[in-house]
Amino acid sequence: MTRDDLYKQILAKKSMLCVGLDTSFEMMPPHIQAMARDGGIAFQGKFFQGRTRSVISFNKAIIDATAPFCVAFKPNLAFYESLGFEGMKALEVSVDYIRNTYPDHFIIADAKRGDIGNTAKMYAKTYFETMDFDAVTISPYMGSETVLPFLEYKGKFAIVVALSSNSSSSDFQFSVQNAKPLYQVVIEKMMSISTPENMMFVIGATKADKLSEIRSFCPDNFFLVPGVGAQGGSAEEVIKFGSNDKGGLLINSSRAVLYASKGEDFAKAAALVASETACI
Repeated sequence: MTRDDLYKQILAKKSMLCVGLDTSFEMMPPHIQAMARDGGIAFQGKFFQGRTRSVISFNKAIIDATAPFCVAFKPNLAFYESLGFEGMKALEVSVDYIRNTYPDHFIIADAKRGDIGNTAKMYAKTYFETMDFDAVTISPYMGSETVLPFLEYKGKFAIVVALSSNSSSSDFQFSVQNAKPLYQVVIEKMMSISTPENMMFVIGATKADKLSEIRSFCPDNFFLVPGVGAQGGSAEEVIKFGSNDKGGLLINSSRAVLYASKGEDFAKAAALVASETACI
């Protein structure tokens, strides 16, 4: 998917929302958890049991409910990896379901990989070829070599963590290098080896006051903005300070959407929250 394709979806939906699929088995509604004990489910020509069945059922309901109101989905790989084989199968099925049912949606692997050499190449192959994500989040601590293999795929994006939403981000990200904060050094270096057609940046919603500053030296790239909803970030402030003439934002909300209700109305509740978030 190109940057223009993504912008067209933003205009069509009047939304910049990215739904984070941080699917925790323990936080799903009790009746969905119970599916893990109650036989299996036939889905896309295959049969799934146990926690795989529960995660697939939950994700499918959330995806169907929120797809009309969002332009992107972002599975957080840690939640699937923690369930072992069951979780990874559920991730694979969920990504395939989005790709086949909602092909205009942008799909992000929230993996925060950060290695170099052949390892980085294998990560890029995993997410862009084997699993067919549109983008993957990357931690740039080891330098530009962590990113370059991901830039070789046309129509795919590296999303580099620059300024995150967590409180301890100040441990490193605000340190000064050559009279510039480290997050600016990172962004400018990544811009020098890429284009807005293959590079995005993570900028936390809880740092909304920094968005206009970052836009002054990074005018064209998309920003993936976590921290809206459960972490207290404001979608209105993010749009005010961070948008550009191509949209320029994917505003992520995870827990506030996924766990809007613990009852059998969980999908309906998720749709309501999604419809009220990141509208333009």
